[in-house]
Amino acid sequence: MSPVFVLAAGGTGGHLFPAEAVARLLVEHGGAVHLVTDRRADAFAAAVPGVTVDRVRAGRLGGGPLHAARGLADLALGMLQARRLLRRLRPAAVVGFGGYASVPPMLAAMQLGLPTLIHEQNVVVGRANRMLAPRATRIATGFAAVVGLRPADRARAVHTGNPVRPGIAAVGAAGYRAPADGEPIELLATGGSQGARIFAELAPPALAALPPALRTRLRLAQQARPEDADALAAQCRALGLDAEIRTFFEDMPARLARAHLVLCRAGASTIAELAAAGRPAVLVPYPHATDDHQTANAGEFAKAGGGWLMPQSELGVERLAALLATLLGDAQALSGAAQAARRYARDDAAEHLAGLVQGLAAGPAAGAAAGQPATLERAA
Repeated sequence: MSPVFVLAAGGTGGHLFPAEAVARLLVEHGGAVHLVTDRRADAFAAAVPGVTVDRVRAGRLGGGPLHAARGLADLALGMLQARRLLRRLRPAAVVGFGGYASVPPMLAAMQLGLPTLIHEQNVVVGRANRMLAPRATRIATGFAAVVGLRPADRARAVHTGNPVRPGIAAVGAAGYRAPADGEPIELLATGGSQGARIFAELAPPALAALPPALRTRLRLAQQARPEDADALAAQCRALGLDAEIRTFFEDMPARLARAHLVLCRAGASTIAELAAAGRPAVLVPYPHATDDHQTANAGEFAKAGGGWLMPQSELGVERLAALLATLLGDAQALSGAAQAARRYARDDAAEHLAGLVQGLAAGPAAGAAAGQPATLERAA
């Protein structure tokens, strides 16, 4: 009989991409995988054949009294739904990848005494995982430096890295070549699932301010919000920029393969993909991210030499133009950052994480052998 594994994740790519990578390996090794989420995961089962998607209620805690009461009611209902599901499935292990949708199934699994593992993608432990960490059997982290774990929790933690999609990993294996004199320069600007409005506002005038010899070589591929895309495309045409504007890039591996420099946010999956692809980046963390975790993520990547951290509060047209002029005209700096980004990658992240899950299913001794607790640093 195939072992059953339950993966619980919020509906955003940052939580679902690692879950997808682990699910793929568990299925390949004969496991039966159920993804428990609240919504926005319709494409998951199609991406990983053999995975069943189950939904439970989940609500955000906090906010005003009405929102808090509604969140608690949704949490209670979600836990009842999750308990029924887990009793029926009798999984060998339950894995949480963060987001509020992971809380009900993980709490239910802990109440039922099932082996549990949580995976934290960011440097700063998210609120859902912070709540779950004290009762989790094992804890896996995407970054070596983490903030928000108690000393007792750190003893059960191991640094696995953040898994990336196979197509992204193939980009890194192909290597990086900086643009030679006179060759086109490919700049990729992306801002998460919906694009970043700050890039739509600043990138075109900043690129127009580049020295003519540099600007004429530039090819821009930029993601924009649907409400910004037409105006951004028109602005680029008016400024004479060679630009391709899209609301979503379905071919991100191909885009990264062509990119000489990336202008982007600093979510955990973005950092992991930059590292796996070996691409240098200017990182502009989303300033309203919970606990400012994107700044912490970007700081670790920049400290490793893979990119340059630029706080949004300090970013303007002149500052961005000056930075891009310096970087795009310095092939040695781009190549050095690309090499540093590649060294920062954890190519075995999915295998390591799946091994921890399988170890939990096999019992405490096997689980300990699958990954020794790491000495996790405290980020400044």
